[in-house]
Amino acid sequence: MEYSLLNKINSPEDVKKLNNSQISLLCEEVRDCIISTVSKNGGHLASNLGAVELTVALHRSFSSPEDAIIFDVGHQCYTHKLLTGRFNQFSTIRQEGGISGFMKPNESEHDPFITGHSSNSISAAYGIYKAKKLKGEKGTAVAVIGDGAMTGGMAYEALNNAGNTKGNFIVVLNDNKMSISKNVGALSRSFTRMRNRPKYHHFKFALSKMLLKIPCVGNFLYNAFFSIKETLKNIIYKNNIFTAMGFNYLGPVDGHNIEALESLFDIAKSYSRPSLIHVITTKGKGYPYAEKMPKDYHGVSPFDVTEGAPLGSKNNFSAIAGQTLCKMAEDNPKICAITAAMTEGTGLYEFSTKFKNRFFDVGIAEQHALTFGAGLAKQGMKPYFVVYSSFLQRAYDQIVHDAATGNFPIKLLIDRAGIVGEDGQTHQGVFDVAFLSNIPRINIYSPATYKELEFRISSSAEIEEISAIRYPRGSEKECIDFDITADFNVFERNKNKVIVTYGRLFAEACDIEEASLIKLNKIYPISDDLLEKIASFNQVYFFEEGIKSGGIGEHIGSMLLQKGYKGKFVNTAIENEFVAASNVSSALKKNNLDRESMIRIISGD
Repeated sequence: MEYSLLNKINSPEDVKKLNNSQISLLCEEVRDCIISTVSKNGGHLASNLGAVELTVALHRSFSSPEDAIIFDVGHQCYTHKLLTGRFNQFSTIRQEGGISGFMKPNESEHDPFITGHSSNSISAAYGIYKAKKLKGEKGTAVAVIGDGAMTGGMAYEALNNAGNTKGNFIVVLNDNKMSISKNVGALSRSFTRMRNRPKYHHFKFALSKMLLKIPCVGNFLYNAFFSIKETLKNIIYKNNIFTAMGFNYLGPVDGHNIEALESLFDIAKSYSRPSLIHVITTKGKGYPYAEKMPKDYHGVSPFDVTEGAPLGSKNNFSAIAGQTLCKMAEDNPKICAITAAMTEGTGLYEFSTKFKNRFFDVGIAEQHALTFGAGLAKQGMKPYFVVYSSFLQRAYDQIVHDAATGNFPIKLLIDRAGIVGEDGQTHQGVFDVAFLSNIPRINIYSPATYKELEFRISSSAEIEEISAIRYPRGSEKECIDFDITADFNVFERNKNKVIVTYGRLFAEACDIEEASLIKLNKIYPISDDLLEKIASFNQVYFFEEGIKSGGIGEHIGSMLLQKGYKGKFVNTAIENEFVAASNVSSALKKNNLDRESMIRIISGD
């Protein structure tokens, strides 16, 4: 499609120059561009389609980058990228060498903070806002947070801290699913319409000034009048958590009505206290498939626009994990499943419908999920917390303090372990092995096949310590047969050289004839039997799809050295850097973890 307006938008200032009819056309073009691009590249669709008018209104009312606008999560920042000079690059989004699917400061001055994971926008925006005031700089800061991200505890920590500030710090709640507080009847609706009009707020300010100027009794009249007003408002609206935390609550407002949005943004800017603007949007707006099934169209692979996005293959590690838990739960009433707002993504939809009483979606609250699971385990239940590797990072203290220290045998099913591809730096699951393998009373497994994954999940139910079972995104790769019940497997091919690896990399190494091969099924703790077997080779080549520092390769290398090993030990893993967005095959090759790189390294080339 040829765009008559979008290709002329080089900065938010260009958006401000458009009239109402042009704004309407711009929104249509933005939606078409997002749908067309995501259909080719994959990405986050429904959430971005729902935030088009909201983002346009933000850039008409505020002045980025002077006013810092932070989108939480970056799932709703595609329109922002199109309006801030990245239209010509937008076709590269989530591609190797292209722009990120999330906010990224080194990509644009209009991206003030990284927001790949949820619930951090209010904290970041408030920090930026306070720094501006301390330095005497112009501008404010705006956190745009979705109702899903508001289930994360960090958001409330930030609200609690920011509510006492003086000045026009602003939070925009993009509510596309739930109602924050119930309003009552026609009177409530009428009051809402009144409060969302600029004249109401201008009158309120004028009245305040007038009352305060009255000699002697001015303060008394002011306090009495506004005490009555607040009492009336609370009877009609009921107090909500935002006003209780010190925020001026504005809304709810139609998030697809740009004029109404701009009006409320202007009102919020005029206050000398923090404001929260409650915006109601439709997730997937403008694309019927996404509007009808927004959860299925949250994150999608490339798809045919006319026929809609595929709902995902049934043959993947996530699905096998969910199916296995369902089988176990049928026979064992103690089996429970916990997710942090990722029911579909982690393969738990079937479990959530069949075993409702034993399924717990705690929202985006990984810390709570872990400790909640430890509580279940303390009482003899068998909880499985199914979580993406990169999201587990947020619950590290709870693993150490609340589960491992008390030896409560919660089970961690770590999805998206290893390189995940196009979501890039913030989502790569390359740190879990390094941070888990330093914790006592934990067993770590890394299955390479569906059959091995099913066995490890099933057998973990009776292990009275924490079990962490990590598996990659997507489908299994073809590989040779091995004993899934053993802690490790040895394939003798060369008396001098041996490749040691685990997880998905086993498929890359399994047919290399130039060296013997040891496949780790249980990757931690490391047994003396494994060390003895590895030490029987003169040259050891360890390959690990994880960060090198603190990884299994480093552990084994150090233990071999302590035992007096004199042979050659080469550890190939991801160096101390973040892995950029690309497809998995390309990322493995860049990090010397593909089959060809393995052959080159063991050959000494």
